[in-house]
Amino acid sequence: MYIKIYAMKKEMTLTSVKVQSELFDDFKVACVRHKFSLQKLADRAIHLYLSDEEFKRKIHNHTNLER
Repeated sequence: MYIKIYAMKKEMTLTSVKVQSELFDDFKVACVRHKFSLQKLADRAIHLYLSDEEFKRKIHNHTNLER
């Protein structure tokens, strides 16, 4: 008995961004704790930015990056 599994590859775009080192270091630690990734954050944040006006407004108005 053979089972064939077909996985659809999603089209991806490779990009690079520069982020504040301290924020990224804190983010890496949080990712390990919560089994999350920058890829998941980017995909979900882009989706929310495009589909949720309240999220978009919040992102546009958020300028204080201090903890």
